[in-house]
Amino acid sequence: MAKTEVLSSDPTLRARVRAAELKKELQRLVKTIVDDEDCSVQTINQAKHALCALRELKFNTRSSATTMTSSLKLHEPLPCPQKFICPLSKKLMRDPVVLSSGQTYERPFIEKWLKAGNRTCPQTQQVLSHTVLTPNHLVSEMISQWCKSQGIELPDPVQNRIQEGVTEAERRHFFSLLDKLSAAALPQQKEAVKELRLLTKNMPSFRSLFGESVDTIPQLLTPLSGTKSRSGVLHTDLQEDVITTLLNLSIHDSNKKLVAETPKVIPLLMEALRFGTIETKSNAAAAIFTLSALDSNKTLIGKSGALKPLIDLLDEGHPLAMKDVASAIFNLCIIHENKARAVRDGAVSVILKKIMDGVLVNELLAILAMLSTHQRAVEEMGELGAVPCLIRIVRESTCERNKENCIAILHTVCLNDRTKLKALREEENIHGTISKLVLDGTSRAKRKASGILDRLRKGVNIPHTA
Repeated sequence: MAKTEVLSSDPTLRARVRAAELKKELQRLVKTIVDDEDCSVQTINQAKHALCALRELKFNTRSSATTMTSSLKLHEPLPCPQKFICPLSKKLMRDPVVLSSGQTYERPFIEKWLKAGNRTCPQTQQVLSHTVLTPNHLVSEMISQWCKSQGIELPDPVQNRIQEGVTEAERRHFFSLLDKLSAAALPQQKEAVKELRLLTKNMPSFRSLFGESVDTIPQLLTPLSGTKSRSGVLHTDLQEDVITTLLNLSIHDSNKKLVAETPKVIPLLMEALRFGTIETKSNAAAAIFTLSALDSNKTLIGKSGALKPLIDLLDEGHPLAMKDVASAIFNLCIIHENKARAVRDGAVSVILKKIMDGVLVNELLAILAMLSTHQRAVEEMGELGAVPCLIRIVRESTCERNKENCIAILHTVCLNDRTKLKALREEENIHGTISKLVLDGTSRAKRKASGILDRLRKGVNIPHTA
């Protein structure tokens, strides 16, 4: 009796009991529907009525609770808008940043992606022109407003970042390591460089210390140039540690200009590309890629002749170095004068060969498309048989970005040499590849494919313009 009185006086408890009964009934009915192939329409209707009753009960309970007290927010929160979710973490972003591809990610997760050596956008697979992360203030404000409306509190993202403050003890230790590089014997120099490599990898504060004086980076290079000049022997372990430390330093945005403009840095990176271990070569290429985020550095690195050893290393084809090398070449070729240097140094033939072999196709097609604005590069593509290869990729690839790059290159090649239209006409007659791209491609791919179809119909030669 007492139990009945409690239930009758408490509407919330009554609702919970009724909800439990409805769920039990609904579970029985659904099991019958699933297990019995000949279940009746009546059973399905019963399940429907039970579900509707449960929904109405939940709605009424929520409404009455909200009426009782405005401070209790018992309504179910709206699902989080997809644009607020990081594509990598699959969670609500707290510190959204924009990648050079235009995509937005949560800062710690995209930083982890980049530190792992990736040089493409995780979503679009586009090769990145640089790795500078820009805070997305608009999305951040929208997330903040949405969270307030939902009663959600997000911690300040700054609290989650690694602090770059330097203690006095760390500062003294840093300068003691630099002193060893200048004065100590070779074994002690190697130990000091190895420790600096680890410190600059794990602690951003030590990267920033290098930027406080123009003398610190030359001190870092002292053991490498000194040991070789004294003995004529290249100590590959020392070279690897110095080059990797330079890579770590170049990640720090405020160091990029200082590192690149230190006179011996680019020549030592080029030497590492030619004569280092494969690990050293890969890190040298990654350092050039990171430094070339600045346009002024692109020009400086290009003038130094770094494209030639990069292209030679790409030609070697070692899997460990390929992605870093391709990223560095792409970045450097964003400015027109470096495109001319890359073409002169044999980039087109090396890249085409790799693409035909199915090696690093996404990244290398992006470079080839960039080079296709250079007249000599377009001529070489035609001479080296690029057209059949590119047509096949358009027909067979499932990657929209690759199709777009291929059709853009084909469009330029055919503007330059009308005889190449024959292969495209045969492809269109047999497979309808160009027409399919007009219907299903990206906006740029549709535009280029339409241009090719127009030329196939008219047969008019339009002079090539770079």
